[in-house]
Amino acid sequence: MMMLPTHPRIAKVLMQVTWVVGGIGLFFGLNALSSDQISSAVQWVALWSVGGVGLLSFVRHSVFHRSDALRMGWDLGKRNDFQIEVGFANLAWGVVALIASSLDWGTTTLGSLILVFGIYMLQAAVLHLFDRQRNPQHLRAGSQLINVAFAVCLLWFAFSVLS
Repeated sequence: MMMLPTHPRIAKVLMQVTWVVGGIGLFFGLNALSSDQISSAVQWVALWSVGGVGLLSFVRHSVFHRSDALRMGWDLGKRNDFQIEVGFANLAWGVVALIASSLDWGTTTLGSLILVFGIYMLQAAVLHLFDRQRNPQHLRAGSQLINVAFAVCLLWFAFSVLS
């Protein structure tokens, strides 16, 4: 089996790209929402902030799992199947978002998918905040705030389009 590089820089760059991709979706989605273009808004957020973020998170958690574990201060010195499983969950949300958006499954479906992903992201962000208190070297506070802000934006957006 081929060993992939384990330096935490790889996962850090993937995390930063994930924030940019998620931010692009939210920026254009919120812009469309402010113009009352609901269909366009959910397409942006579903494709970029759920689809793109889901696929990139899969790559970070599953393909570069050791690099990501080192980045988070969770390295076990071996493969962590639970982290890979989290990557698979992100892949599932990302693929469903891409399919639902491509096949035009509608605003309610996309809004619900965004809501579910937002709930998941908020739970993960809170878990990381609690871990940071227990394990001070675990990630920087700034990255935690970005994760919380992203999750809150997803939730606000989902409630806005679903109400």
